[in-house]
Parts: sequence; C-alpha cells; structure tokens
Amino acid sequence: MASVLKIVGFSLVLVFEMLKNCGGKITIYASSSAFQEGRMKSINRAAEKLARMLSLDTEIVAFERKFAPIYVYYKSEDEELVPLYCNKGEKSDAREVFTRLRNMMFVLSFHPKYSNLKKLRREIIQFS
Repeated sequence: MASVLKIVGFSLVLVFEMLKNCGGKITIYASSSAFQEGRMKSINRAAEKLARMLSLDTEIVAFERKFAPIYVYYKSEDEELVPLYCNKGEKSDAREVFTRLRNMMFVLSFHPKYSNLKKLRREIIQFS
C-alpha cells in the first residue's frame, strides 16, 4: 500500500492507493477536521472494506476548509464522480455505512455507463 501526500491549491489531498482495479476508485471527501471524529474512522473503514472486496483503489481528499458532511463517491475511469453516501454529522457504525455503500454499488452496476462494474456484481451480492 502506497500513500501520497500533495498540496493542491488551498486543499490538502491525501491519497491512499490500494489494489489495481477494474477501473475506478472509491473517493472520500471530508474536512481535515473530520479526521479527529469517530464517524470518519467508521466511514473510512467501510469504504476501504468495499474497495478491497471489489479490488478498487481508495482516495481520501481532505480540505482545509471546515464543513460537517463527509461524502463518499465512486470515481469512474473517466473521472466522473457518482455519489454513494453522505454523512451530515450523524453517528454511523462501519457495518451500516458498508451496507449502504455496497447497495449503491450494486445498483450502479446495472447502469450501462458503468458496465465495468457488471463483472463485480457477484462479489457485491455475495456479501448481502
């Protein structure tokens, strides 16, 4: 597992690269202040579990500007962001977040634009 730290404009971007994938990655957008919160830990744990299960990369983008929501997106090969999950400040455990992420990826796998996810459908449904 490699990690890269970059400064982009006024944003701090922290990238965790995992396995090489079938195209795309799971991306988490959060305020840098969210890293001190337990909800970021559970969301990150759930996103990494899903990424491992589907052999996708993960990326965390931490902004210096403070804001409450934590967003999780699927970033396709063509860099299009598809929203999967949003936590607006409520407490959620990793299992609940993982279930929501998995369900959204399953639905997304039926979209013709994301046909590369079709081959992952079996892995997604297997953990239901």
